[in-house]
Amino acid sequence: MDHSQEFRGKNALITGGLGFIGSNLARRLLTLGARVRIVDSARAGTGANPFNLDGIAAGIDLQVADLRDGHILAAMLDGQDYLFNLAGLVSHLDSMQFPQADLEINASCQLSIIEACRTHNPAIKIVYAGTRQVYGHSRYLPVDENHPVEPVDYNGVTKRAGELYHLVGQRVYGLQAVSLRLTNTYGPRMHCRDGRLTFLGDWIRRLFTGQPIQVYGSGRQVRDLNYVDDTIDALLLAVSKKTAGGSVYNLGSPEPVCLLDLARLMIDIYGSGSYENIPFPDDRLRIDIGDYQGDYSRIRSELGWQPGVSLAEGLKRTFDYYRQYQEHYW
Repeated sequence: MDHSQEFRGKNALITGGLGFIGSNLARRLLTLGARVRIVDSARAGTGANPFNLDGIAAGIDLQVADLRDGHILAAMLDGQDYLFNLAGLVSHLDSMQFPQADLEINASCQLSIIEACRTHNPAIKIVYAGTRQVYGHSRYLPVDENHPVEPVDYNGVTKRAGELYHLVGQRVYGLQAVSLRLTNTYGPRMHCRDGRLTFLGDWIRRLFTGQPIQVYGSGRQVRDLNYVDDTIDALLLAVSKKTAGGSVYNLGSPEPVCLLDLARLMIDIYGSGSYENIPFPDDRLRIDIGDYQGDYSRIRSELGWQPGVSLAEGLKRTFDYYRQYQEHYW
């Protein structure tokens, strides 16, 4: 997708830009001619990794700061044309173990960001990284945006609160804000040290280090996955299309896959490896959502987005990256 004219010479702020999606987005924006500012707390366990900016750090205005500090928000937003709001906690397990931190960062902090936009930069265009986790257990597949919102964990609750702050800012104050409900995004620069942020990162590390991939339960649970480049295309479209303001869009994939088949595909593409079925740990079983596939027909019809990278090709690109840089990720 050609975004070259939209972002050339513009100022783009990425919160959470040291993380997986944010750092890949920063690279794309630089190639489009944008001036990029990143604000990230660099908090341990969030996926923030300085190596994610390897080769581009000199061209980025990086500020390490906690967005819960209201004093930095006005300066952070000064002169910015776009806000890619990716900051937040995404670990479902951590949200149940440390719910107050999850609330502060995913809800209170988001309210502070929206209030700062309203006060200091009301013309800024905002896209918020939401999550399919807000739906909880799927009542039907594929899940569209009208599906009931019934989170199974605190992270789903706080991410929904953050999303609503953006949408209320749009309706009441005229901010241009849109939320994308992301599904499982994968690709280079993903957190792989454990399975707290993404099961797929843990699977990749196990594959590369000769450990069996651990598939919980029967492995028949269905998931959909988006390669990170496709997710970035959606973020760029959502923030640049004025008609998207106030909307919520699901992302999704035309290739839903059960976890057992995904493990087998990964082993086949990698060229070796094994998997094992193990019982669900109790803490994971309590908050597992079962099968999920997102209906992305709304964003396809309204913004023209659809995934362009197949699962097999995306996994190949991902493995190629970690073959070269794995020492920085586990």
